[in-house]
Amino acid sequence: MTDKKLHLILCWHMHQPDYRNLTTGEYMLPWTYLHAMKDYSDMAYHLESHPQAKSVFNFVPVLLDQLEDYSRQFEEGKLRDPLLALLDEKDLNNLSSVRRGLIFDSCFRSNHTKMIDPYPAYKRLSDLYKHHELNGEASLDFLSGQYMADLLVWYHLVWCGESVRRGSELVVNLMAKGSHFTLADRRQLFDLIGKTIRGLIPRYRSLADSGQIEISTTPHYHPIVPLLIDFKVARESMPGVVLPEATCYPGGLKRASFHITSAIESHRDRFGVAPQGIWPAEGGVSQAAATVFAEHGCRWMASGESVLVNSLRGLDGNQPLPSRMDYLYRPYRLATGDHEIVSFFRDDRLSDKIGFEYAKWFGRDAVDNFIDELEEIWRHTPEGESPVVSVILDGENAWEYYPYNGYYFLSEMYDALESHPFIRSTTFKDYLDGCVESNGMQVQLPLGLVENASTTSPAMGKLPYLVAGSWVYGTFSTWIGEPAKNRAWDLLCTAKQNFDLVMGSGRLDKQEVELAHKQLADCEGSDWFWWFGDYNPQHSVESFDKLYRDNLANLYRLLKLPIPEQLGKPISHGGGSPEAGGAMRRAA
Repeated sequence: MTDKKLHLILCWHMHQPDYRNLTTGEYMLPWTYLHAMKDYSDMAYHLESHPQAKSVFNFVPVLLDQLEDYSRQFEEGKLRDPLLALLDEKDLNNLSSVRRGLIFDSCFRSNHTKMIDPYPAYKRLSDLYKHHELNGEASLDFLSGQYMADLLVWYHLVWCGESVRRGSELVVNLMAKGSHFTLADRRQLFDLIGKTIRGLIPRYRSLADSGQIEISTTPHYHPIVPLLIDFKVARESMPGVVLPEATCYPGGLKRASFHITSAIESHRDRFGVAPQGIWPAEGGVSQAAATVFAEHGCRWMASGESVLVNSLRGLDGNQPLPSRMDYLYRPYRLATGDHEIVSFFRDDRLSDKIGFEYAKWFGRDAVDNFIDELEEIWRHTPEGESPVVSVILDGENAWEYYPYNGYYFLSEMYDALESHPFIRSTTFKDYLDGCVESNGMQVQLPLGLVENASTTSPAMGKLPYLVAGSWVYGTFSTWIGEPAKNRAWDLLCTAKQNFDLVMGSGRLDKQEVELAHKQLADCEGSDWFWWFGDYNPQHSVESFDKLYRDNLANLYRLLKLPIPEQLGKPISHGGGSPEAGGAMRRAA
């Protein structure tokens, strides 16, 4: 009987950009608290329910900042999220047109097939809205305060995680009641949301303290670190790409170091230890970025399969490759000057199956297929080598497209992993700890890469150079190279130049400097650039476009400088209809 195992690392990436207006503290979009009550709660539940299963959860610090901020809002009773505040509003009969518009604009913005149509009472509210909308905006004025109450309650009910729904008598009773919800009903649901959000960080810390999960981090405000350091690295995987007019992001290496240092401090404060590894924003890596991660003590990092392919082929792209079975299912050591870091690479096909395909399958069939795929990898990797398979994907947006928020798929997947004879779920940290403890032997790997391996732990390759790219297509095309994206970078570069001038002038006091630094960090996040482009849906593009320009305008205000006129003009308009609403993207 062989002792060959398959090491499966499931890494769930949890991220929301900063939706706050940092000047007013008001939330401009509600996605952080909605995903908290639906996805972050459910994903913790599945691990709590499967104590023999292991996973990695990557929490971006700016998401944790917002979760803690929401917790304070509930504790203090001072709400700065306008949609959440409406659930707790005493009088819904005399709302302003702006607040009524917010309800209409928000409460049908869900996956209708999975989150509205299955509930007759909610679907009736949707149908009634469509009827009045067809008769003109004035017709919507006839929708009563009770209609608003019912709509707000149903919207928040369907955004409750399946574990919350099954564990709460209140949610079951409200769904059974169906309509005519009272203020008391709304406030009980409001209190449940607060309790759920306040418990999230402690639940994940408890799982991490027990050793069942590893929590990793991302540079604090989710910037694309390789592009902060050097725009030109985009040409390593896109030789002909047109870059922004600015030759580089001013002081980018120092900014990258700030985001990483801040993330490590955030992690230590919240979870009691420094993170062992890092999922760079969007899996964005480069040789220079890897060096910075290693210098900050990161033991491991991860990226996409296409980045590995590009790196093995070399900068000239001419190196022939063997079957992916011969190179993908092992981590790689990367020398970075005086330091070393181990890089894992996701199985793009399996990760995308969970992200996009299995939602369309019957849950048991999807799990069986997933296990079959892993067993096939186990059978076909080189003899004597125990493969490590990294499945890394969005841990929040995918479940909106699954029946019951992915409850049956995730439950049955973890069931199967707990009982499987040779598939072992593990974490990046535990896998590396096992490598250190094992006594290896020298083996010859493809492409002349040589490293230690044994029959109980997989071989580890070596990369002489890491070609820059991300988990999407192995390039940075989602964030740079398109006219709107380049314009957004140029606006940011100009703002950073002004920032540097003001910081050097001594015009601001300590508190003003701190606020300006935080606002700049918000502007450096990757999400703004993700959404720019006409292939994305109009409403999302407009929302993120405005948020980005508002953030830049706030930065100029904090610097006590005039706001450039061009920040009043949209950067991009959208109009496409991408898969999963554009919030997720396939790797290839």
